[in-house]
Amino acid sequence: MAGFTPDQGFWRHRPVAVTGATGFLGSHLVAKLVELGADVVILQRDLVPSHPIIDGWRAQVHVVEGAVEDQARCERLLGEYEARTVFHLAAQTQVGVTNLNPISTFEANITGTWALLEAARRSPRVEQVVTASSDKAYGAQPVLPYEETMPLTPVHPYDVSKACGDLIAASYHATWEVPVAVTRCGNFFGPGDTNWERLVPGTIRSVLEGRRPIVRSDGTLLRDYLYVTDGVLAYLCLAEAMAADPGLAGEAFNFSNEQPLDVLGLIALIQDVAGTDLEPDIQSTARHEIQAQHLSAAKARKQLGWAPTYTMREAIEETVAWSREVLAAGGANG
Repeated sequence: MAGFTPDQGFWRHRPVAVTGATGFLGSHLVAKLVELGADVVILQRDLVPSHPIIDGWRAQVHVVEGAVEDQARCERLLGEYEARTVFHLAAQTQVGVTNLNPISTFEANITGTWALLEAARRSPRVEQVVTASSDKAYGAQPVLPYEETMPLTPVHPYDVSKACGDLIAASYHATWEVPVAVTRCGNFFGPGDTNWERLVPGTIRSVLEGRRPIVRSDGTLLRDYLYVTDGVLAYLCLAEAMAADPGLAGEAFNFSNEQPLDVLGLIALIQDVAGTDLEPDIQSTARHEIQAQHLSAAKARKQLGWAPTYTMREAIEETVAWSREVLAAGGANG
């Protein structure tokens, strides 16, 4: 299936601000924006060590140091660099960390969202703001897949933090016409992910090193998994569509390959690609997890013309190949 191709003429020399740029998805998004010729400024809180994706663009972007919760710093990010398109990806994204430290997650995901949107409200050159939400904002629903018309009914801390961000975005659009739209995706994976605690890179590293893959749940949790390249193209597609049709502001869009897998099914696919057959170590220690979550991308397909470029197997093949190369070289803190 043919995927979305960005309009290089739209992005060339375009002032673009990105929060969360050194995160997994953010690093790939900035790499693509730099490739397209955009004039990129990022908000960076912590110093980041050498990283295979970030190192490719680090010297080609402007950097504003500070936390996304600092509204004045966000205003400087957007105002002084005259940003026209803004991608707000900064967040605490690890559910396990959230369950241990909920307040820092609420600060990053809730305060960070209103701070960025208040800065956008005060920055008249801003034309599009794309914020990163999650499928977890929907909470547990009696019917799947998730559709954008469903109410947001989360109860667990991370899920609540993302839903709050979505409501704040809707409020800023409805009240002050801030041109913001929301993306909701499942779990991203792909090259460049060196957080080995996550299921995909962690499983790949285990099986390539001859160790049984660890399953923290019982293996039956059903989830969406989206290749990071398709995620980047989804964000660019939405921003371009908002430029062509400002009426899309205030909307939320799901992005998914619509091929959900349970944990054991994903591990089986990884092992098939890697050429291994190791018995998973099922620990059943995960808590506060919804049993099944997956998204309908019908709205994005119809209104934006978006479609994923990669099949799940193609994406896993590229990810395994990247991990094999990095681990063989002893890189990425392998």
